Amino acid sequence: MPGSWSPLELPNLNATNYEVKSQATRRYNCIAWAASEDFRWWWPDPMGKSYWPPGVTRAETIPAFLEAYQTLGFRLCTDGALETGIEKVAIYGRGQAGAEVPTHASLQLKSGQWTSKIGPFEDIHHETLNGVSGPIYGHVIRYLARPRRA
Repeated sequence: MPGSWSPLELPNLNATNYEVKSQATRRYNCIAWAASEDFRWWWPDPMGKSYWPPGVTRAETIPAFLEAYQTLGFRLCTDGALETGIEKVAIYGRGQAGAEVPTHASLQLKSGQWTSKIGPFEDIHHETLNGVSGPIYGHVIRYLARPRRA
C-alpha cells in the first residue's frame, strides 16, 4: 500500500524499501513516535501547545532535540549501526552545517530497519535512514542510543 505523502517529498522511498504500518493520524508525530509514544504530538513550540519534556528548552534546535531524547535515557552515539540490546534514534535536519533545523526522527527496530511517522500521515518501516532523507527532512544530523527496553 503506498503512503499518503507525495513521492516528491520522499523521493528515496519506493515500493521495495518501505512498508506502511498504520493508518494516517494527526494524533502524534515523528518526534513522539521515535520516543515510543503514539498519543501526543511532540514539538518545542513557544506557545506550549504541543508536548515537550519539562525543563527542556523549547527551541527548534538540534541541542534542544538532543536534550529532549536525553530525558528518556538516550545518549549521543556515533552511527546508526545495529547493536544487540541497543535502540537508536536518528535526528534529521536541514540547513547549514552547525546550524541545522531539526525536521524528523526515526527509531531503529530490533531487525535493524527503521520506523518513522511521516508527518500527519502513516507510520512506516524503512530499510535505511536514507529512505526518508530528501527535500522535506534533509539528512541525519545526530544519532542517539540507549539500552533496548524488553
